[in-house]
Amino acid sequence: MATVKSIKKKQARRARVKRSIRGKVSGTAERPRLTVFRSNAHIYAQLIDDLAGHTLASASSLEEGIDGAPTEVGKAVGQRVAERAKEAGVEQAVFDRNGYRYHGRVKALADGAREGGLKV
Repeated sequence: MATVKSIKKKQARRARVKRSIRGKVSGTAERPRLTVFRSNAHIYAQLIDDLAGHTLASASSLEEGIDGAPTEVGKAVGQRVAERAKEAGVEQAVFDRNGYRYHGRVKALADGAREGGLKV
């Protein structure tokens, strides 16, 4: 069982990595930032124009018709956010893994977005 100290250490590491990534990655209207949030049960994705401070498209595992194994859900969310990006006129994005390891659901979401036609 994880101790409180180990949980805090893990949270601090993710916060540090997240700050580092956000210092290097920024989205524009032509190439927004595709950011991922992952909870224990769900996964969410947003295309964000950081210059204007607007979300251009979003998708999550809470939507109708998205179910299955965790990596299948991630892939479906990536494909759905790619569809909505095309509707918004976006063809390219820069990927922000938000401090999470590029593995499992996060990787599946990026792969799904690429299969949906978004250049990530």
